[in-house]
Parts: sequence; C-alpha cells; structure tokens
Amino acid sequence: MENPEDKHLLSEIWERFAVPNQTKAPEKPFIEKIIGEMFSIGNFYYYVINFADSTISHHHKNILKIHGLSELPLHLSEILSLIHPDDISFVLKAENIVVDKIKQIGVEHQLLLKPSYCFRMKTKKGKYELFHHQAIHTLMDESNRLYQAINIHTNIQHITPQNPYTVLITGISPRKDFHQFTVQPVEDKDALNIPKLTSRETEILVLIAKGYSGAEISKMLILSEHTIRTHRKNILRKTESRNCKELIKKAFEWGMI
Repeated sequence: MENPEDKHLLSEIWERFAVPNQTKAPEKPFIEKIIGEMFSIGNFYYYVINFADSTISHHHKNILKIHGLSELPLHLSEILSLIHPDDISFVLKAENIVVDKIKQIGVEHQLLLKPSYCFRMKTKKGKYELFHHQAIHTLMDESNRLYQAINIHTNIQHITPQNPYTVLITGISPRKDFHQFTVQPVEDKDALNIPKLTSRETEILVLIAKGYSGAEISKMLILSEHTIRTHRKNILRKTESRNCKELIKKAFEWGMI
C-alpha cells in the first residue's frame, strides 16, 4: 500500500498483516463459502477486497439499490465514505482488535476465522441504518499475509437499530473459535441482563441465525434432533424469547452474533 492513492483510514492497520502492494488481480472466491458463512436475515450485498491496493470487485448487485449508487464502487474508500462519521472511530478500534486477535491465535488460521461487528451506513433513503458486517478471508500468500477477503454487509435496521459495539471473531468449520470484545461501554449495559449461554448453545444460536432448520443443525453437529430441540428450548428460555425472530433481535442487541 505504498501508493498514496491507495491509502484510506484502515491502511495503517491492515499493513500489519496484509500483503504489500502488488498488481495481481483478485481471484473470484468460491460462492459456496460466502453463502455458507453469512447471515441472510435482511437485504445484503458482498464484494471482494484486494488488500494489495484496496480495490474492490465481484460486487453483489444489491449494493447499488441498497445505497442508491449509480455506479459500482471500485475502491474501499468509497465504501468507507458511506459509514456514519460517528461510527468511524469504532470501526478503527474494531479492526485493530481483529488484527491483534488473529495474530495472537496465529495468522496461519485466518482463513478459518470470521470477524464481524455492526455500524451505520447511508442508504438509498438518505438515512443512516444499522448494518451487520462480516469478513471472510479467502486468500493469503506463502508468508500467511492476507491477500483477499469478502466483506458482507446486511441491513439489520428492521431487526434492531441498537449497536452493541461488540466485535466477534468466530471460527469457520472445523474451527470452534468464539471471541467477543466490547469496544466501548453500552449505555445501561447491566440493565440488558445478558444471559450466559454454554458454548454449545452459542454454536446453535449462530446456526439458527443463519437460517438452518433443526434437522440441518442436527446433521451438522452430529446430534439427535431431540437434543437440538432441547438446546433450542433452553436458549429461548434463558434469553426470555418467545420465538426465533425475537431471539435473533436480542442476540444482535447483545452482541452475541
């Protein structure tokens, strides 16, 4: 990222683990990996980042209508300009946390680690709405420096407008990582009465949020459907949720997914 034109507010953070400036164009990642690891609980889009020069490509068509853009953005700075100014400092802190934690875990594992957090972005309506950001790392070089990632942005304003200011780093199968960081205090956080879920319940909660059925979760975790139903009932009880829709809303507000 030595070219001044390639600089943006995340450049200095990413230089700690991304590849140096190169000219190689990003390859298109496997779409199955994107769909398998994303939350499809609202209007979403994705794009591929080339960390060598912060160009973006392979956009999902929804990016135009969601943000009211006339042309596809070609550089990450164009995406960053859509973020609410008051959320920029949070994004910087979140990315620092992600880089530090991945380096602590081991950069050789980064293709199986998914960071996620929320921030507000300007939409076609001219208003700022809450989006859930997920990053799936797809390519790294022989020195384990990140070369490419897919960013997925999902509008969750219809679920909740409340940002928990929480950063998650979760494992992509077969890894089972679950690391949660609160970046800045949430007002009246104690009043939220966030329940304590077991690691298995958290794992099932994430799969429920991805839209998997009880039968599908049963096969994925190699557990009986009866066991999955029991865990689901316990999760609903602990979170005082009447149904999965209410459960997912609370989970986002509490920064659990």
